[in-house]
Amino acid sequence: MASLRAGLEQTIRDAGGEVVGEGSPRSPLIGAYRMPGVSSAAQLIRFDLGGISVSAGSACSSGSMRPSHVLSAMGWGEPELREVVRVSFGRSTSEDEVARFAELWRTIANETRARAA
Repeated sequence: MASLRAGLEQTIRDAGGEVVGEGSPRSPLIGAYRMPGVSSAAQLIRFDLGGISVSAGSACSSGSMRPSHVLSAMGWGEPELREVVRVSFGRSTSEDEVARFAELWRTIANETRARAA
Protein backbone atom coordinates (compact mmCIF):
# COMPACT_ATOMS: atom_id res chain seq x y z
CA MET A 1 0.00 0.00 0.00
CA ALA A 2 2.87 2.36 0.73
CA SER A 3 4.10 1.83 -2.84
CA LEU A 4 0.65 2.55 -4.29
CA ARG A 5 0.35 5.68 -2.19
CA ALA A 6 3.85 6.87 -3.15
CA GLY A 7 3.04 6.56 -6.85
CA LEU A 8 -0.23 8.41 -6.42
CA GLU A 9 1.45 11.17 -4.47
CA GLN A 10 4.02 11.70 -7.21
CA THR A 11 1.19 12.08 -9.72
CA ILE A 12 -0.54 14.57 -7.43
CA ARG A 13 2.62 16.64 -7.00
CA ASP A 14 3.26 16.56 -10.77
CA ALA A 15 -0.30 17.85 -11.34
CA GLY A 16 0.26 20.80 -8.97
CA GLY A 17 -1.34 19.22 -5.92
CA GLU A 18 -0.07 19.12 -2.38
CA VAL A 19 0.45 16.10 -0.15
CA VAL A 20 -0.72 16.85 3.38
CA GLY A 21 1.83 15.91 6.02
CA GLU A 22 4.52 15.10 3.50
CA GLY A 23 7.81 14.48 5.24
CA SER A 24 6.07 13.42 8.46
CA PRO A 25 5.44 9.87 9.65
CA ARG A 26 2.09 8.81 8.16
CA SER A 27 0.04 5.67 7.85
CA PRO A 28 0.30 4.05 4.41
CA LEU A 29 -3.47 3.48 4.63
CA ILE A 30 -4.60 7.10 4.38
CA GLY A 31 -3.55 10.09 2.35
CA ALA A 32 -4.81 13.66 2.32
CA TYR A 33 -4.32 15.82 -0.74
CA ARG A 34 -4.95 19.44 -1.64
CA MET A 35 -6.01 20.46 -5.12
CA PRO A 36 -5.43 24.23 -5.27
CA GLY A 37 -8.36 26.15 -6.68
CA VAL A 38 -10.87 23.30 -6.39
CA SER A 39 -13.11 23.02 -3.35
CA SER A 40 -13.38 19.73 -1.51
CA ALA A 41 -17.10 19.69 -2.29
CA ALA A 42 -16.46 20.03 -6.04
CA GLN A 43 -13.83 17.31 -5.86
CA LEU A 44 -16.21 14.98 -4.02
CA ILE A 45 -18.79 15.42 -6.78
CA ARG A 46 -16.31 14.93 -9.62
CA PHE A 47 -14.73 11.85 -8.05
CA ASP A 48 -18.16 10.41 -7.26
CA LEU A 49 -19.28 10.91 -10.86
CA GLY A 50 -16.11 9.04 -11.86
CA GLY A 51 -17.03 6.14 -9.58
CA ILE A 52 -14.42 6.95 -6.94
CA SER A 53 -15.26 7.51 -3.29
CA VAL A 54 -13.18 10.00 -1.30
CA SER A 55 -14.00 12.12 1.73
CA ALA A 56 -13.47 15.73 2.68
CA GLY A 57 -12.69 15.13 6.33
CA SER A 58 -11.51 12.64 8.85
CA ALA A 59 -13.43 9.45 9.56
CA CYS A 60 -14.46 10.84 12.94
CA SER A 61 -16.12 13.84 11.27
CA SER A 62 -17.96 11.79 8.65
CA GLY A 63 -20.95 13.63 7.23
CA SER A 64 -19.54 17.05 8.11
CA MET A 65 -18.24 19.52 5.55
CA ARG A 66 -16.44 21.59 8.21
CA PRO A 67 -12.73 22.03 7.59
CA SER A 68 -10.42 19.70 9.48
CA HIS A 69 -9.46 20.92 12.94
CA VAL A 70 -6.25 18.89 12.58
CA LEU A 71 -5.20 20.75 9.43
CA SER A 72 -6.12 24.00 11.12
CA ALA A 73 -3.86 23.10 14.07
CA MET A 74 -1.08 22.37 11.55
CA GLY A 75 -1.32 26.00 10.42
CA TRP A 76 -3.36 25.63 7.25
CA GLY A 77 -5.47 28.65 6.31
CA GLU A 78 -9.20 28.60 5.61
CA PRO A 79 -8.99 28.56 1.79
CA GLU A 80 -6.50 25.67 1.76
CA LEU A 81 -8.52 23.72 4.33
CA ARG A 82 -11.46 23.70 1.93
CA GLU A 83 -9.42 22.16 -0.92
CA VAL A 84 -8.37 18.89 0.75
CA VAL A 85 -9.73 15.39 0.21
CA ARG A 86 -8.85 12.20 2.08
CA VAL A 87 -8.16 8.90 0.33
CA SER A 88 -8.06 5.51 2.03
CA PHE A 89 -6.04 2.52 0.88
CA GLY A 90 -6.78 -1.06 1.89
CA ARG A 91 -5.76 -4.63 1.24
CA SER A 92 -8.06 -4.80 -1.75
CA THR A 93 -6.92 -1.48 -3.31
CA SER A 94 -5.54 -2.27 -6.75
CA GLU A 95 -3.03 -0.53 -8.97
CA ASP A 96 -5.81 -0.01 -11.51
CA GLU A 97 -7.97 1.79 -8.94
CA VAL A 98 -5.11 4.07 -7.96
CA ALA A 99 -4.35 4.74 -11.63
CA ARG A 100 -8.02 5.66 -12.25
CA PHE A 101 -7.96 8.06 -9.30
CA ALA A 102 -4.67 9.59 -10.50
CA GLU A 103 -6.02 10.09 -14.02
CA LEU A 104 -9.18 11.77 -12.75
CA TRP A 105 -7.08 13.94 -10.39
CA ARG A 106 -5.00 15.12 -13.38
CA THR A 107 -8.13 15.79 -15.42
CA ILE A 108 -9.78 17.89 -12.71
CA ALA A 109 -6.56 19.81 -11.99
CA ASN A 110 -5.92 20.49 -15.68
CA GLU A 111 -9.49 21.66 -16.27
CA THR A 112 -9.18 24.04 -13.34
CA ARG A 113 -5.93 25.51 -14.69
CA ALA A 114 -7.45 25.86 -18.16
CA ARG A 115 -10.42 27.82 -16.78
CA ALA A 116 -8.11 30.09 -14.79
CA ALA A 117 -5.94 30.89 -17.83
